[in-house]
Amino acid sequence: MSELGRTLRRWRDRADPADSGLPTGRARRAAGLRREELAGLAGISVDYVVRLEQGRAASPSGQVLAALARALRLSEDERRHLFLLGGRALPDGGRLPSRLSPGVRRLLEQLAGTPVSVYDAAWTLLEWNPLFAALMGDPSPLRGRERNVLWQHFTGRPTRVRHTAEQAARFEVAAVADLRAATAHYPSDPGLHGLVAELSQRSPVFRQLWEEGTVGRHTMDTKTVDHPEVGAIVLDCDVLVAPDSDLRVVLYTAAPGTDAAEKLALLGVVGIQPLWA
Repeated sequence: MSELGRTLRRWRDRADPADSGLPTGRARRAAGLRREELAGLAGISVDYVVRLEQGRAASPSGQVLAALARALRLSEDERRHLFLLGGRALPDGGRLPSRLSPGVRRLLEQLAGTPVSVYDAAWTLLEWNPLFAALMGDPSPLRGRERNVLWQHFTGRPTRVRHTAEQAARFEVAAVADLRAATAHYPSDPGLHGLVAELSQRSPVFRQLWEEGTVGRHTMDTKTVDHPEVGAIVLDCDVLVAPDSDLRVVLYTAAPGTDAAEKLALLGVVGIQPLWA
């Protein structure tokens, strides 16, 4: 059995049939997908699944690998590993992932009392919940570069977040380091390389940090948000990285009983304001 075959078998055994709408119950001898079920979900023959798992089909096409990845509900990292084992280049050409996983989407839906936003690996805003829009201003009118945090910061776009000099320097180092890592992970993404080129042209600070190869990382910090209705709010800001998609999930929280917590609660009543209000 080849490594590709062993890996496919492991992923098939761990798959939950219910996730694909298949029946479950005592009649099943194994918890995972049967070969015929995987074949049906992927649109290939049962014989071909057998030959792949036994190592007798060593060069599956990119279309077959993509179908198997969908059928097995693989994460982005697992999908990348599958194509590597199959000896094929990823069909996305190494582009930034921007699809929210079900778990990340549930965070947005269930954390109604916490401002939550989701960004791709280059810090372009993808999704947000209503309380984030109430806190920061409605970002829905923004398009393209305007939704990128680095573009906003290094080109001087107005924002409700107030940084001290120390916070700004720390943010800049971490953000540029994240962008550098993104260019290494997704070398064929044209928008990513265009962003670096334009920022280098527009911002001397960015250009210097980029050329120096500065290394840093995002950690928990405090953010002061100047809101037009409730005034200044000091919040804890945590950045989580979704391991299955390389997305950045940012949460703004306040300790219970604090002035900031009361103001967050008020924002749920005040509602969403225009971004630059």
